[in-house]
Amino acid sequence: MEVSKNILERCCNNERKAQQLLYEMYSSAMYGVCLRYYPNAEIARDILQDGFIKVFEKLKTYKGEGSFAGWIRRIMVNTALEYHRKARDFVDVEITADSIGDANNVYFDTDYQFLLKIVASLPRQYRLVFNLYAIEGYSHAEIASLLNIAESTSKSNYSRARAILREKVSLIHKFETYAVLRARTI
Repeated sequence: MEVSKNILERCCNNERKAQQLLYEMYSSAMYGVCLRYYPNAEIARDILQDGFIKVFEKLKTYKGEGSFAGWIRRIMVNTALEYHRKARDFVDVEITADSIGDANNVYFDTDYQFLLKIVASLPRQYRLVFNLYAIEGYSHAEIASLLNIAESTSKSNYSRARAILREKVSLIHKFETYAVLRARTI
């Protein structure tokens, strides 16, 4: 879904109704982006709000090249990374259906929730690198620059994240298979 030029122009003129419409159009998807970087509903909402403030401040710089959703996504990712650099006392909080269900009544299918929870369980640095590389499409050189780490560290973190994810999915598959076999024998 792309936004019309009329709405963008009205947002640039600080028309609150147009800004609200733009927010409603993109907030659900961008909340999902924020949750990938911080699986804490409160922090993700803060990042979303800060990100949209930046969107409205920088809207006049959008040149219409590429998708508008991609432009907003990049702002959200950068806002999440900014938060990462500033965070000192980070506490991971488990994502529950309740914590993501109140974001404009977003519907996440079961598979997406499941995968999101598995990625959210990664250590913070691995999760950031995994999201940036596998989901957002950044190169390891770009990730190294964004996170102020060596490119080899980015590659190593990504590799370790994949190994952890592979192990968790494998373990879950083993438990599911065992449960099915056990249910058949009862």
